[in-house]
Amino acid sequence: MSEMSSEGAAAGERIAIVPWMRVSAALFAVAWGGNEFTPLLVMYRQIDQMSAFSVNVLLGAYVLGIVPALLLGGPLSDRYGRRPLFVPAPIIAIAGSTLLAVGASSMPLLFAGRVLSGIALGLVMAVGTSWVKELSEPPFTTRAVDGRGASRAALALTSGFALGAGFAAALGQFGPIPTASPYLLHIALTLVALVLLWAAPESRPRRDTSGPLLADLRIPTAMHRRFLLVVVPMAPWVFGTAASAYAILPGLMMSQAPGLQIGVSGLLCVVALGCGVAVQRFAAKVDTPLSARGIGIALTVTVPAMILAAVAVSLNSLAWAFVAAAALGAAYGMLLVGGLREIQRIAGPRDLAGLTAVYYSLTYLGFFIPAILAALGTWIPYTTMFLAGAVLAAVSVGIVALSWRRHLPAA
Repeated sequence: MSEMSSEGAAAGERIAIVPWMRVSAALFAVAWGGNEFTPLLVMYRQIDQMSAFSVNVLLGAYVLGIVPALLLGGPLSDRYGRRPLFVPAPIIAIAGSTLLAVGASSMPLLFAGRVLSGIALGLVMAVGTSWVKELSEPPFTTRAVDGRGASRAALALTSGFALGAGFAAALGQFGPIPTASPYLLHIALTLVALVLLWAAPESRPRRDTSGPLLADLRIPTAMHRRFLLVVVPMAPWVFGTAASAYAILPGLMMSQAPGLQIGVSGLLCVVALGCGVAVQRFAAKVDTPLSARGIGIALTVTVPAMILAAVAVSLNSLAWAFVAAAALGAAYGMLLVGGLREIQRIAGPRDLAGLTAVYYSLTYLGFFIPAILAALGTWIPYTTMFLAGAVLAAVSVGIVALSWRRHLPAA
């Protein structure tokens, strides 16, 4: 009997959900909701006859929710703990998807839904990335490995972005009620993640402090020279590369896939973000605390990726668009992991979430690129703009190289 009991206990341990997985599940679900709208941009242009500028404004609208949620949620979680700031995020994400599901023909409802999705995503990115990192270290695990928490958080985010886009595109192209079913699926998925999240342990108890709240909103390490000279120049490229792959290229390739525009848009998303997931293990291996090698290589990959995008647009070739999306996605994955690992070395224990929030806020500047290019597209060919992007990426490589081994954070 005792042998059977011990075997049962061992089996229970094998199937137990470890704490970092619970948080990662919610991170994954909210990221799914944050990106499910992207491949549907083509659908809104077809059904509601929205202009390219209008849909790109909606794409970037959730940045209006992300940035405040990042800049407030990160530092506040350093003060009050991770759970109070993270647990509401899946609920906000469900509210956002609900508005998107019922507001297909209403620009105000779509805008509000995107902002709510952004608030949820901002909270999980700032707070969840830090929570996963802390739950990947003792006493929540037996062994700590440098950068493992950053890699786990990046994998959860990127997988959510990729699968959210893929399923949304499939339902938007072939499913029933294409304007609502992608969001209903996300609501169901997020409810499951919320149940799993409920048992996740707090990794940073509320800080016993009587200091002013505004003091906690200051992030001293954001002035660290390593952050200013290495992380800041690369940060906008994280989502600048991703948005180029799955927001700009699909719109430019609509004429190459008559009748299947939504599905092709989603496939470009999946290719880009799938490559972003696949490359993250390589990104972790080339990263080192002794130099900016990981970020430097990621920016170097960005240069030919932008050139490939220019080639795809110049040739108006769907095949080249997929090649460019794969290259841009690989650059995105390497940039995301490299930046997260760098800031987790720079940040002190008191402002880990705060510095993560500042980093993600800078990365999301790249999400305004589609709207900017759409506005400039009347006067400047997209081929020229992508080539200009390659030049700017090369300049960023040079800036990072100047501080390759300088201002390294203390071990």
